[in-house]
Amino acid sequence: MTLHDLDLLGRVLLGFVLSYVIGFERELRGSPAGDRTYALVGLAAATVTAVTERTSPQAIAGIVTGVGFIGAAIVFRQGLSQVRGMTSAATILAVTGIGVVVGTGHWLLAVLVTVLVLVDLELRNLPVLRFLDARTYAAGRARDDMVPLTDGPPVGGPTSGTGRTADTGRTAEEPDAPDAPDRPGDPGGSRS
Repeated sequence: MTLHDLDLLGRVLLGFVLSYVIGFERELRGSPAGDRTYALVGLAAATVTAVTERTSPQAIAGIVTGVGFIGAAIVFRQGLSQVRGMTSAATILAVTGIGVVVGTGHWLLAVLVTVLVLVDLELRNLPVLRFLDARTYAAGRARDDMVPLTDGPPVGGPTSGTGRTADTGRTAEEPDAPDAPDRPGDPGGSRS
C-alpha cells in the first residue's frame, strides 16, 4: 500500500465517520433517513471525489445530481399544506458536501462543517442556543400564507393591489394625460 492509497483511505474513512455522526443524530430524532443512509451517502461522495478529483472533476456534479433524487425520495407531502422531510433532505445534501470536501482532502473544513450541521440540527435542544430558534418567537405572528390579500384583482392581473395598472402606473379612472412628454428630457411635455 502506497502513501497515496493511505491518504485516499483516510479520506474515505473520515467521510464515513462524519456522515455517520450526522446520521446518528437524525436517527435519534426520528428522521425518515438514518445513520446508515447518511453514512453511505457521505462515504460514496468522499470515495468518488477522492478518486476522480484530478481526472474527472465533473463526477462531483454527478454526485450532487444523484443526491437530489435521494432528497426527493425523503420529502413526503401530507395533505395540501404539510410537507415532511425537508430538513432530512437538506441534511443529505449537507452530508454530500461534507463527503466532497473530505474527498478533496480538506479534513479540517469537513470537521468544522460537520459541527455546524450538528449545531443547526440540535439548536432547539441546546439550552444555551435555544434562543436562536425562530419557532420560539413565531407564536402570535402572522404567517406568510395567512396574510390577507389587498383589495383589487389578484397579483398578476391587470392591476396590482394598489388599483394602479401595471403597465401605465395610473388608476383605471385616470385618463391618459393630454400633455405627455413629447421628447426625452422634457418633463412638462409640449404645451400649446
